[in-house]
Amino acid sequence: MAQTSPLGAKPSAGPAWEHGGANVGNGWVAQRGPYAALDLGTNNCRLLVARPAHDGFRVIDAFSRIVRLGEGLSQTGRLSEAAITRTIAALTVCRDKMAARGVTRTRLIATEACRSAANGEAFLERVQTEVGLHLEIVDRETEAQLAVAGCGVLADRDAQSIVLFDIGGGSSEIIWLAGAGAGAAGASTSSRIRAWESLRLGVVSLAEKFGGDDVTHETFAAMTRFVAQALAPFAERVADQTRCARFHLLGTSGTVTTIAGVHLNLPRYDRRQIDGLWLTSAQVDVTIARLRAMSYAERAANACIGHERADLVLAGCAILEAIRQSFPAQRIRIADRGLREGMLTLMMNADGHRPQVAERGR
Repeated sequence: MAQTSPLGAKPSAGPAWEHGGANVGNGWVAQRGPYAALDLGTNNCRLLVARPAHDGFRVIDAFSRIVRLGEGLSQTGRLSEAAITRTIAALTVCRDKMAARGVTRTRLIATEACRSAANGEAFLERVQTEVGLHLEIVDRETEAQLAVAGCGVLADRDAQSIVLFDIGGGSSEIIWLAGAGAGAAGASTSSRIRAWESLRLGVVSLAEKFGGDDVTHETFAAMTRFVAQALAPFAERVADQTRCARFHLLGTSGTVTTIAGVHLNLPRYDRRQIDGLWLTSAQVDVTIARLRAMSYAERAANACIGHERADLVLAGCAILEAIRQSFPAQRIRIADRGLREGMLTLMMNADGHRPQVAERGR
């Protein structure tokens, strides 16, 4: 597959506040006012609103809602009316938040569900008409690069090689990063991409294929094998890449943040304790075993999972197991950040704001 390409987006079409700048003659002048990044995935609708800061950016508003836009997509090839209705309601909240905060610069993206659905483009036209937001469908390479821009800063600075992955609802991105300067943010980090792959499977599509409520040992093993087979060509392609003693995995997704929360026995999810957390391979083994031993009701009752993720978490664990089998590592770092942070970083960099340290807390 192709390697890296320049990132960036033109100002989106839509209301004046959405354009991200002021038109002066035939030019476009970026504003320093609040920035917004919206990621509409197969499972979630997420928004961050932030202002530049000396060490990255400061989040001033956020929104996240599980909308399951891709529910049933793997069977029908289309977005259902119920999923569309849920998603439009969430996007309306996002629009109102951006308007209330006086956002002047945005990037609003849609990923796998809209890429693969026969009515994906029609859905976005409806969003434009009913909500007034213009979302761009990004390709898989851009999605992988945004993941790197968003959380690559968490890679071990002394590692010569890292495998970064993002387990999504309908697709999963796997990226091989070279070492040297893992502390840099934005484009300097994405330039270290040596190879990448986007698997056309995620927690929603995998759970729909194999079942997510009652997952037997045999079902879990079958899911893991299915993902491993899809991942095998990429693993073979990077087999000659250098691995050092500090080689590790870096994961961003609801799957890995859930595993981290369960590992810590948190009474409620706390991003401050999750983002940047290191787990050993043995700790991940123990936590996945705990999750597999839980009934659906027990998963739903867990504060770090909840009923909205209870039928998806074991599919995510199976994807993670396949990644770990393909790329054995003693450590994994957990990132509670991703595409939105990548978009914010790149927009601010493009406007001349280039901090050395990315935003850590919110």
